[in-house]
Amino acid sequence: MSDSLVIKAPGTAKEFEQYYHLRWLLLRAPWQQPAGSEKDELENESIHRIALLNNIIVGVGRIHFINKDKAQVRYMAVTKDFERRGIGQAILDSLEQAAKRNNRKTLILHAREYAVGFYTKQEYKTIKPSHLLFNEIQHFEMAKHLI
Repeated sequence: MSDSLVIKAPGTAKEFEQYYHLRWLLLRAPWQQPAGSEKDELENESIHRIALLNNIIVGVGRIHFINKDKAQVRYMAVTKDFERRGIGQAILDSLEQAAKRNNRKTLILHAREYAVGFYTKQEYKTIKPSHLLFNEIQHFEMAKHLI
């Protein structure tokens, strides 16, 4: 069986349900956060991406627009079993292309400490330490100029 990776926007109610569940499972549940905490007030105006490997969602990511020049990457995650296979990079590439199509010049994000190396390899620059999520997960503000 060959692996078939597809990066796309969730297109059905079921895909969105699975997308949000994976976000919660990877980014909130390990810190005992309730279901629903994986969503914010910008969901309806954001661009969402899922990574499907053999029709199973194994990665997620989102951007929203801050202003006419800048967008923010949020909720990037890949299931543990599929890390280091280029899936995160493929999701990020798709989000960057969406930002470019919408004339954004800069992407920012707040990376968890363990993910800083990943984003650095994707040409993001660390700006400064930002917030401490759940009193234990240090984040770093990072940026990449697209145009």
